[in-house]
Amino acid sequence: MDFGVIFDRSVFALFADQSLILALAAIGLNVHFGYTGLLNFGQVGFAAMGAYGIASGVTYLELPFGVSLLLGIALAVLLALLLGVPTLRLRADYLAIVTIASSEVIRLTARSAEFREQTGGSSGLGGFAQGFYDLNPFGPGSYGIGPASYDSNRFFLLVVGWTLVVLCSLLVFLLMRSPWGRVLRGIREDEDAVRSLGKNVVGYKMQSLILGGVFGAFSGFAFALANSSVQPDNYGTQFTFLAFAAMILGGAGRVIGPVVGAILFQTLLVLVENVLIEAKGAGYISDAVLSGNDIGAVRFVLVGVVLMALMIFRPQGLFGDKKELALDAR
Repeated sequence: MDFGVIFDRSVFALFADQSLILALAAIGLNVHFGYTGLLNFGQVGFAAMGAYGIASGVTYLELPFGVSLLLGIALAVLLALLLGVPTLRLRADYLAIVTIASSEVIRLTARSAEFREQTGGSSGLGGFAQGFYDLNPFGPGSYGIGPASYDSNRFFLLVVGWTLVVLCSLLVFLLMRSPWGRVLRGIREDEDAVRSLGKNVVGYKMQSLILGGVFGAFSGFAFALANSSVQPDNYGTQFTFLAFAAMILGGAGRVIGPVVGAILFQTLLVLVENVLIEAKGAGYISDAVLSGNDIGAVRFVLVGVVLMALMIFRPQGLFGDKKELALDAR
């Protein structure tokens, strides 16, 4: 086994685009679930709104790239309003059902032949990212340290993306220590008590849903720009549950939890995958036990076992508090 290759690829994954995408999505889920107690199982829908906002805005509406970014944010806000108005007065599980269903509706609508001109259908859209990379101040070459080195455009994306992660985390830190954030925490614990104090619980929930949805749209921006394309089947329900896993791994209701959880989760996936690849290549694992085509699925099984152990022995995650996992589901 080549442990140098395993190490290099794992270090490369620490701050690569997949970790960035998960971090932004998990920050939004942390606002929803960790601080407000909202069960949003459709964060991928907000990511899709952001991704298709810039892709369709540039390619179909022929808008400037910056305006297309604003369009993606506006679509995420609109989605939050459409989901929140009929459900936020009801129990938490109704929002969970509506969000997971709506995310699939968005995906299937985007891949339908009827909207091929606007969304590219099942083939998706490309050719929209150049407006972003034209802003790249870094010249051609490789940037980074050792194994964590990236080409010019990827390095620019990561610099912008992780700066956005820091700014979003700082915003969450400030908001959750304000009176507004304390109301959200109160809603998570007992919304009837908050309502008895004269607070508009539905209004606060809607604001939380919009804020976390906008962070989800940011993850969609990063996903689209990292691939330079938007393909509808990339925005399936798995995206949301990977973001949930990252948030819970780091610790719900903690500002740094989703970010650290996303980095560790993605790095663990890459580490396990490359250990399996190298072990199989060295002959330690036979085809009868594991075929090369199954490695991608088995890595999720093994990482899932690690997460199960974490939930048994430390359900609050690495930085969390057990109280942060309690929510008022009435």
